[in-house]
Amino acid sequence: MQPITLYSHEIGPNPWKVAIILEALGLEYKTIFISFDEVKLPPFTDVNPNGRLPAIIDPNNNITLWESGAIVQYLIDTYDVSHKLSYDTFPEKYYTQQWLHFQMSGQGPYYGQLSWFKRQPTPQPVATERYANEIKRVSGVLEKALEGRDWLVGDKCTYADLSFVPWQDLVRMFYAEEVGDLAREFPGVNAWMGRMKERPEVQKVLHEKSEAMKKMAQK
Repeated sequence: MQPITLYSHEIGPNPWKVAIILEALGLEYKTIFISFDEVKLPPFTDVNPNGRLPAIIDPNNNITLWESGAIVQYLIDTYDVSHKLSYDTFPEKYYTQQWLHFQMSGQGPYYGQLSWFKRQPTPQPVATERYANEIKRVSGVLEKALEGRDWLVGDKCTYADLSFVPWQDLVRMFYAEEVGDLAREFPGVNAWMGRMKERPEVQKVLHEKSEAMKKMAQK
């Protein structure tokens, strides 16, 4: 099998979501980091005309794909033949898709918007309060879903669970001032994150992300 190319960014969480799935499936891949200054320009826009990360090129199936959720679904459909991270049973198959869509439509955009407004030179208290409250709301949805269970769907960790790791991991590092102590407010989510961080693929990817961020800071 030829390696899959993953276009990524040192800080941006969505490419690292894809990296976790690649690692969990034991797929060979190589990472190319693209700066935010380069994403809207050729040659990257030849890969993704929307100029966003991540994107992949899989030479094994001659496919170029962008949007993190679509990439995750492709990797699962194509390479998770033993259903290590997924289900082929009803209704579990659709519940995992449901949670992936919630991650893409709820967690990612709202968490990302708080990050955006935090970085503005002029404080934006109305916006930061709105998105901090959305982070709490999303965490509350997860907390409720995890009551009495270890995983979002069935009795194993699936791609649905793993898709939440990169953004949720940013909360303690970057959003504590706005959202407070989420670990105490949502203990079920905190325990769930702890279980996922014990997994080898998650540990490896988070370590690689940390190292990539250090190297970027030194440039």
